[in-house]
Amino acid sequence: MAVCEFCRTTMLKDADSVRDLGKMAEVLEDYSPIRIGVSGVFNQHAFTVIGRIQLRYDAGFWNEWYVISDEGRPAWLSDASGQYAVTAEAAGPPDPPKFQSLRAGNRVNLGDAAYIAADVRSAKCVAGQGELPFQVGPGWEARVADFRRGRQFLTLDYSDGEVPKFYRGQAVRLDELKCQLLRAPDEIRDTAGRFKGKVGTLACPSCGASASYTPGATTHLVCPSCRAQVDTSGPVAEVIAAGERVAAVKTTLELGAKATIEREPWTLIGLMRREEIGEGEDSQWTEYLLYSEKKGFQWLIETSEGWEAAFVLDEWPQWDGGSQATLAEGSYSKLYDYGARVVFAAGAFNWRVAVGDRVRVTDYSAGDRKLSMEAGAEEITWSRSAGLDADQVMAWFGKAGGLACPKLSSSAAIRQNNKTMAKWLVIALLAINVIPLFVAFDDVFETLLFFGAALYLPAVWLDGKSGGEA
Repeated sequence: MAVCEFCRTTMLKDADSVRDLGKMAEVLEDYSPIRIGVSGVFNQHAFTVIGRIQLRYDAGFWNEWYVISDEGRPAWLSDASGQYAVTAEAAGPPDPPKFQSLRAGNRVNLGDAAYIAADVRSAKCVAGQGELPFQVGPGWEARVADFRRGRQFLTLDYSDGEVPKFYRGQAVRLDELKCQLLRAPDEIRDTAGRFKGKVGTLACPSCGASASYTPGATTHLVCPSCRAQVDTSGPVAEVIAAGERVAAVKTTLELGAKATIEREPWTLIGLMRREEIGEGEDSQWTEYLLYSEKKGFQWLIETSEGWEAAFVLDEWPQWDGGSQATLAEGSYSKLYDYGARVVFAAGAFNWRVAVGDRVRVTDYSAGDRKLSMEAGAEEITWSRSAGLDADQVMAWFGKAGGLACPKLSSSAAIRQNNKTMAKWLVIALLAINVIPLFVAFDDVFETLLFFGAALYLPAVWLDGKSGGEA
């Protein structure tokens, strides 16, 4: 199948003829630096990109680029939110699982080893471009399950029936592919989020307020004014859901703030506040989404304990569902397992985010580094984070004064005040009881020492226990 670049006519070549299948929907230019004609190298073999399909699901969309190697072998280059994987069709396991039985997080033996189901979903093809190995069109549905094990990346494609096609490959970074003829950052900026020849500015279709977003890099917007969810991936921004009445949240960093990190410019495009389910305000934290034209996405996380920088991992840790997760640099031990819920969101995101969204989070630690696994109904992601000094964050954003330390929640502040009052009360009682020493030292000292220890030692123990809980 081929889609004419000029008139969008779709042509299907079979053994005897070439047939006109009508018009194919035009692809949306997005943040991807890849385009048809890009060449690169994978596993010491050169390849060229010759086609693309765009697939849309409830929370966003991704690209599948069809590539041909210098040996004539076909493969697919998957491209989703700046994460990439190269896969080629291979012989599958003799007894593949049913699509309906798969869930994100399942451990499945696929022949040579057990793999984790990272993504299980149905998506519709919304557009195509260039040469493709099979017939697709608007409404064509893909039912796919992706599996990971370290850098290994497997896909079971159930689009043609209950018996899936099997694709094997690995997750890659774009710089590893040594690509030529990639789109330049200014070209992406000028065309992203638009169909060819269609340029416009974004006003929230719900309330009319001006809303900043990064065309192409983000497909969903939560209006800072009315909290409406807006789909920005089409030629016209559309309201997905009216905003709920959510109280405005004061955050340390504001939407649109500019940062310079390792000489690279970044923009704060989205922020959300989460809480541990069942714990309320005592366990809330703020996550800031930063975007760079060259580096992609990065998260800054602000908690009651300080700041962290986090990146979504391309290479997954070795993990069997237990208390250890292992990367090349070492092993991480399980810290916490809890549910998290979004209580506030504003700005632009590369997936659909809404107040009330829930995930299951499992944290692992090794020294000052942390691994976090977030599991939703259809997808699992792993991220790695490290602690940051508040002064470092201040320097990145060019703030004149230091960033205020995150305020303790009201109950935490009460606990802190209670501990301080208890200490001063013990000191005051000891001071008062010192007075008899001046009258009868020998008779009073031993008794005073006993009662002082009885007051002070329990207070110290309770103080340490409260500190650990806080």
